[in-house]
Amino acid sequence: MARARDRRIEVNGELTPLLAPTGGTPPLVDKEDDLRDAIVRLSEGEGPVALDAERASGFRYANRDYLVQAHRRGAGTVLIDPIALPDLSELGAALAGEEWVLHAAAEDLPGLADLGMRPERLFDTELAGRLLGYRRTSLGTLVAELLGLRLAKEHSAADWSTRPLPNAWLDYAALDVEVLPDLRDALAIALDKAGKSEIAAQEFDAMRVVRTVVPRPDPWRRTSGSHQIRDARRLAVLRSLWNARDAVARKLDLAPGRVATDDTLIRATVAMPGTIGQLRRIKGLVRANTGTTLDYWMRAIDEGRQLPKSQLPPVRGPHRAGPPPTRLWKQRSEAAAKRLAQARDAIAEVSRKQSIPVDYLVTPAILRQILWEAPGDVDAAMNQAGARPWQRDLIAPLLTAAIAHHPNP
Repeated sequence: MARARDRRIEVNGELTPLLAPTGGTPPLVDKEDDLRDAIVRLSEGEGPVALDAERASGFRYANRDYLVQAHRRGAGTVLIDPIALPDLSELGAALAGEEWVLHAAAEDLPGLADLGMRPERLFDTELAGRLLGYRRTSLGTLVAELLGLRLAKEHSAADWSTRPLPNAWLDYAALDVEVLPDLRDALAIALDKAGKSEIAAQEFDAMRVVRTVVPRPDPWRRTSGSHQIRDARRLAVLRSLWNARDAVARKLDLAPGRVATDDTLIRATVAMPGTIGQLRRIKGLVRANTGTTLDYWMRAIDEGRQLPKSQLPPVRGPHRAGPPPTRLWKQRSEAAAKRLAQARDAIAEVSRKQSIPVDYLVTPAILRQILWEAPGDVDAAMNQAGARPWQRDLIAPLLTAAIAHHPNP
């Protein structure tokens, strides 16, 4: 059976990019009968199931999937339109017992779950590359390094909500999953040789669970450039402008930046114009595709300007539970600061020896929590915080030693 790696072609020492999937451009599945046929075909295939999904980040408000790709040896590639077929639970059930192969699975699993697809077994090629010490783990880089193939990536930032989807885009999407089974096999061999198969298995299993994202309080405070605004009245104006933009973006299903950029909101907030004439000088608020007017934005500014003083937002955002920022530790707890310095040095050495990034050995949040609270049983505290067994085996002794050397007074 032909494999993706068999398609390697060099011209003058340079890899030529794959431009078309094996067998030509797969048709877009957008009817129930065709979906049932595709499910049968994929179910009768061999080995793991490669999956991918395309969104319209930066174009649409909703972070949903606009294309789902699946590939399996012996079955070929299937491209599914989740706009026409928003319930893929039957496909998910048919493939549930198989290993699913994705690249950067954390990005795709939430959207697939919304369509009714949840894996029971997972292999993440991007994460495998990280655990093996590759500094660059994009799909194109790993495919070139391990399979000797070159992927053309010119459509990676396309607006996948476009209909009809151009054939060139469908070819690009099909190739992304066609190469995944061979990449998975190459990475699995490398993980085994490095003694990291069990580590990878624990990470893949933890990644399978799609966790509910808790909305951040005061999302308007994340407007790029908001740090330069330090008075409550202007913060009220910024909040009002952000809410006005969000309402339009949600209604039109446009990315907020396509209604008005963050920079535009900040300039309007800083200027805080009092008349339409003054507001007209703020370029970028009125765009033909949004239907907004200067009056619309003026009302938003006036709402923030006229808000009673008692209802103004605090200059500082809401306090987050947990340890203070590490930059403040030396002022608030010299012992905690010393624990952190010792632990960081020790973890950096483990990272170097294991060729695993520091943040994969222990997340910054867990590291801060343990070293600030200095619990008596570090292993149990790490377990409760969500650290995997392999992480606890490597890191708990280091944190225990740091706490023992620098106890709280």
